[in-house]
Amino acid sequence: MAETEAAGELRRIVTEIAREVEANAAEIERAGDAKEEGLAPGPFGIAVATINGDMVLGGAADTPFPLQSIAKVFALELALCAIGDDVFKRVGREPSGDPFNSIVDLERTGGIPRNPFVNAGALAVVDILVESLDDDTQARAVVDFVRHHGQQDEVALNEEVLASEHEGGDLNRAMMSFMRHHGNLRSSLDEVMEAYVKQCAIMLDCEGLARTGLFLARTRRNPQDEEADAVATRMRKLLALMMTCGHYDGSGDFALRVGLPAKSGVGGGILAVVPETAAIAVWSPNLDQHGNSMLGVRALEMLAHRTGWSVFGPPLIG
Repeated sequence: MAETEAAGELRRIVTEIAREVEANAAEIERAGDAKEEGLAPGPFGIAVATINGDMVLGGAADTPFPLQSIAKVFALELALCAIGDDVFKRVGREPSGDPFNSIVDLERTGGIPRNPFVNAGALAVVDILVESLDDDTQARAVVDFVRHHGQQDEVALNEEVLASEHEGGDLNRAMMSFMRHHGNLRSSLDEVMEAYVKQCAIMLDCEGLARTGLFLARTRRNPQDEEADAVATRMRKLLALMMTCGHYDGSGDFALRVGLPAKSGVGGGILAVVPETAAIAVWSPNLDQHGNSMLGVRALEMLAHRTGWSVFGPPLIG
């Protein structure tokens, strides 16, 4: 089938961005407030999956990476499906202003994490899944979700992430103990950690992540179809949290520069969503001080500018 004019324009833009980011990677990272100085720049990959069925790739889009915190979005979707807005009796909906692994915020809030995307909030969400799902499914619930939505035959898990979380999860266990003290953790710490580590270790490339995240773009409400309307309403809630909390204490800067709901992970990936249009996955391993991919953020900024994609105004293409 012949490519539409809009798809062709998108392909041209993505190809140009990938080429420019790769060519200017060192300069972008020098200006990016790097978390760790002296790392070789790049590589960089990008994939855009549209609701019309197009898939546009650029750069190292076929390089797998661990999802890490991006998987928190999929866990939250499962928790909202399981118990609805009762999720927000267990986790808040506000930006934290603190690092993603801060325990200080839990003291301020009496064991209620500030939002579902800080580590404490993600652990509380996984606790909901462990409590709500049967023993045969809870440990792999997010893995199976990704396999289904990403149309993957199998989903690999990153062995280094599995090992590091199991061996170095003391802070996460401390946060869970603190929440348990306040009555906000109900399952065993080991069960929650097992499920949490598995979702962090999920390996996808940009193409797989964009395809997996495309469900988030379906936000059009339809009051005549109760089930579809409920799904669209839930997607809007997920995107609102991604917009305000998806980049931790860098969320405001990201919203200003890119203007799209997105969730980052320390594996170097970012999943961004254009409602009723597309899901975008970018990846590059070198991170800024907030734990966000420097090349990934810059590429999304360029893409949003050239397409006009933003939740704050109409697009330029499509």
